[in-house]
Amino acid sequence: MKKRDFLRLSGLGGIGLLNFNPQGASVPQGILSRQGGAPHFNMCGYRAPKIDTVRIGYIGLGNRGGGAMKRIIHLENVEVKALCDIRSEKAEEAKKVLKGQKYQPQLYSGSVDAWKKLCERDDIDLVYICTPWSLHAPMALYAMEQGKHVAVEIPAATTVEDCWRLVETSERTKKHCMMLENCCYDFFEMLTLNMARQGYFGEIVHAEGAYIHEIFESLFDKEQRYDLWRLRENERNGNLYPTHGLGPVAQIMNINRGDKMDYLVSMSSNDFMLEAEARQLAAKDPAFAEFQNETFRGNMNTSTIRTAKGKTIMLQHDVTSPRVYTRHHTISGTKAAAQKYPFNGPEELGRVSKGHQWLDKEAFAKLEKEYQPEMITRFGELAKKVGGHGGMDFLMDWRLIDCLRNGLALDQDVYDASAWSVVGPLSEYSVAHRSNSVDIPDFTRGAWKSNSPVDISLKEGGDTGVRMG
Repeated sequence: MKKRDFLRLSGLGGIGLLNFNPQGASVPQGILSRQGGAPHFNMCGYRAPKIDTVRIGYIGLGNRGGGAMKRIIHLENVEVKALCDIRSEKAEEAKKVLKGQKYQPQLYSGSVDAWKKLCERDDIDLVYICTPWSLHAPMALYAMEQGKHVAVEIPAATTVEDCWRLVETSERTKKHCMMLENCCYDFFEMLTLNMARQGYFGEIVHAEGAYIHEIFESLFDKEQRYDLWRLRENERNGNLYPTHGLGPVAQIMNINRGDKMDYLVSMSSNDFMLEAEARQLAAKDPAFAEFQNETFRGNMNTSTIRTAKGKTIMLQHDVTSPRVYTRHHTISGTKAAAQKYPFNGPEELGRVSKGHQWLDKEAFAKLEKEYQPEMITRFGELAKKVGGHGGMDFLMDWRLIDCLRNGLALDQDVYDASAWSVVGPLSEYSVAHRSNSVDIPDFTRGAWKSNSPVDISLKEGGDTGVRMG
């Protein structure tokens, strides 16, 4: 073959990769074809009509849903109208948490479609979804079609197609679809966001995030993981849980609001632990028989992203290796840098540098005092008492309810939910194709150029009541 013909054909082959859907890489044909034209309705900055008392229905009442029940009782101006879990005992447990509240919810359970009845109620404003990952997008889509705002656990979707469907449905129905990325409300992440807004770091050129969390044994826990769904998800090979690390740095770098993620490259190590454990358990327990001959994701995945403005993001994912927990949260700018992990002590919030060394404790304390967001000043200590990953879960719920009550734009919109989640399936695709680069869809369809950055100053709202007890 002549060199000219080879280059021509190999170039076409590269384009063809976008239309090939290998096993385990959930990238449908024509993933970029839906980018043409402007959004049907730009949900970034959208202010939905005010809701004085937010009426909520919860779907999924296990680990995350059960925790949400314990937080919501500390917020005023809400009513829990309905609770749903396929396991009736979980619904009953959640109802007990609400004992003594003026609202007593109706329970839905025992059927795989019981959640639809909850979404169809006329007296619910917000559907709060805490189910296994594969159910997130279908439930969020149905709830929006029924006229409900949606708050959905991470990731919001596990396929590119579902990411687009979430965007298009939110735009058409004008209903919020917020992914519950709690790490955006961690104290240091919010501090660095405020510092970035005020120019402390200069121009941000690079950021790092991660989800390195050793949960190996829990993946095989039949009681904790209903139907072993989390183990089943790990049959996909990629960066399956990118949003804890990506969400906070994406806000700092104004992704979807001044810049956009352009393309990514992803690489996974081999799996050195999951397959061996699954086979060993399958030999003794029929519950694991389906996993006996399965292959699993590699121990470590590293994905790199380049933005339209030439900035870079590095993300890592490892939930099996015996490593110390880290989300990295590294911010590198032209004037300063910040990093949250690893901790140097239990009281350390993070660290900041303007050169080769980190600032000392006294200098950092002055920075913290100067740049601490008002939300932390007002509710930080209360959030720590209520709990939920050190208080960030409570701040996330408070902020969501306050925005809905005051008709404010959400900190995380449907474009964020889709852009942060789509890294999962796109990383699978890259890994399956020898770490070739993959374009990242622009879910805003060009609106990122004029969308306003996230504002956490509480210039408006901030009047949602809280209570202890």
